[in-house]
Amino acid sequence: MKNILRFVILFIFILFFNACEEHHTETQETTSAPTTDSAVTAVVTENTSDTLASGELKVYPLSDSPTFNDAILTLNAPAEKELLANEKVHFAYDIKNYQLSKPTVEGSCAIDCANSGEGQHIHLILNNQPYLAKYTPEFDETLQPGHYIALSFLSRSYHESIKHYEAYDLRQFTVGKVKEKEVDLTQPMLFYSRPKGEYKGKETKKILLDFYVVNATLGVNDYSVRATIDGKTFLLTSWKGYIIEGLSEGEHAVKIELLDKTGILVNSPYALTERKIKILP
Repeated sequence: MKNILRFVILFIFILFFNACEEHHTETQETTSAPTTDSAVTAVVTENTSDTLASGELKVYPLSDSPTFNDAILTLNAPAEKELLANEKVHFAYDIKNYQLSKPTVEGSCAIDCANSGEGQHIHLILNNQPYLAKYTPEFDETLQPGHYIALSFLSRSYHESIKHYEAYDLRQFTVGKVKEKEVDLTQPMLFYSRPKGEYKGKETKKILLDFYVVNATLGVNDYSVRATIDGKTFLLTSWKGYIIEGLSEGEHAVKIELLDKTGILVNSPYALTERKIKILP
């Protein structure tokens, strides 16, 4: 009888001990789970967030602009590598599926950004100098003698470029009797477009950062653009228009650089540009 009693007591003790162990394990798992979930959430949020911040400055992609995927720009004159004796150069474009001098009304930038009252237009960039905005498919431009690399692309009325192969033209030509300096236009190049000039009123809150990449693809493991604004650096791995927020009143420096897959500045004619802009009261 005593042996049976001892066996029952031992059996109850074993059951009680196992129950305590299970309860302890469940308590540990329940306590640690939220920490694991929180860590995963934080990583996901960090990886999927498009906003880059440094102090008061924020840079993030403009994501709701109309695409105009079928827009086509063709430059008929001047011809590639043409030698022009006259400093008055005639530019002639053929535009399809895109209307110049029409306001771009879709997208948040149509409301928030600096917007041309003359509507959609062509950005003509000569030797990576500040662009000329053109609202007609043909015009004359007086140029100094020299060799020119000309990038033309279609632009929304708020100056964001249309970014696909058929919406731009890149070529070179020479004006006047100067020594030709033919350039390899198949090299990766980066052209500066926006921001430009002065901003005032409501257009100072959201400033468009826009650039044109040729012969290179941006990506996390590919080429990238390093934008430096007042000494603060932002690495951009997608070819999009970007919004800058947090610029105070006064003068600001904006620099863009095209980096190769190893993070080194590309060795090409146009890989680095720096401009000054001004925020007015």
